[in-house]
Parts: sequence; structure tokens; C-alpha cells
Amino acid sequence: MATDQIKTYYDDTKSTAIRPDLLQAIELVKEPKIAVDCGCGAGSNIENLATHGFTVYGYDIEDESIIRCKERFNNNSKIILSQDSFSTFDYPRASLVLADASLFFCPESEFDFVWHKIYDCLFAGGIFCGSFLGPHDTMASPSYSKESFWPNSLVFHENKVKSLFKNYEMLSFTEHKLSGKTTQGVPHDWHIFSVVAKKI
Repeated sequence: MATDQIKTYYDDTKSTAIRPDLLQAIELVKEPKIAVDCGCGAGSNIENLATHGFTVYGYDIEDESIIRCKERFNNNSKIILSQDSFSTFDYPRASLVLADASLFFCPESEFDFVWHKIYDCLFAGGIFCGSFLGPHDTMASPSYSKESFWPNSLVFHENKVKSLFKNYEMLSFTEHKLSGKTTQGVPHDWHIFSVVAKKI
């Protein structure tokens, strides 16, 4: 995505309200309250996690994200930020891993490696909370401009998403299908699978 589009996107999403699945996940975590935010963007989920007493490790491949989050959370020593990709990030032991609309952009060739890293970093009983791009989303269409936006759009069918969680207890699985406009006013069809699951 071009720099001006990234800035606009971050401006539009810096104060996103906490999602019900993240609130569910937060309520499931006891101690230690350590979270990883994969693809932290403008930091709205970091803000939500910090408000609930978490130490948060946030990473994003975009330097604009890390610059903004460092400015936003510069007085909070419990927020640790790094500019990394899914595969280069050094995942700490955590009780919650959040991947909210971020694994969409993991290169397919790296996904299995990244998925194992996420699983391995979670404590026993730790919670994964995240979403996966479905095949009916505009971003999954062959006509979607990968040159204008992100070059990778990793798409999963429902059975594939569920198969990822063979070593978890599935706590909630929600399929979202809706049509509307993006924050930039562009028409979009959304097809997303949201999951909250506990590591066995």
C-alpha cells in the first residue's frame, strides 16, 4: 500500500472500538497478562489490551505503524514495539496472541512457519484471537489491485480455517459476510472468519 494510503488507513483506525471477540479473549486470560499483537497498525488494539492490564508486544512490517505507536505509547514501559514481519518477529511467551485482520497479509509460503511460531509461544491454556480472509471477500477477487494495496492476500475456506485449530479448543467461530464501504468510501464485500481458541 502506498505511503499516503497507509497514513489515511491508520488515521481512520487509530481509535477502533474493541471487538467482541477480543473482549471475550481478554476476559479468558488470567495471569500472566502478556499479549502479542501481530500487525499492530495504528495501535487501537494495543490501547485496548493495555487498558486491561496487559504487557503488549506489538509488531508491524510498516515503519509508519511503529513510528506512530512509539509516539502514542512512549510513556508506557509495558508496551514493547518492533518493526518486523510475521516470520522475523521473535515471539515471546504469551497468554494471548491477537491477529486481527493481519494474517491476511502473511505470504502463503511463510504461513505454516508463522502458525507454528504462534502456537509455540502460547502458554498452555493461552488464547488465540484472530481472523482469516474468506474466499468471497473483495480482497480475494482476481480483480483486486495487489499493486495498489498489499501484495499478499492469504485466503482460507472455512474447513481450512477449522483444521488449523486441531491443537486448540475452539471457543468461538464466527463467519462475517457483509457489504458496504471502506473508511475511504470504496465499495467492499467482506468475508471474514473470526476465531477465539484456547491452546490445549
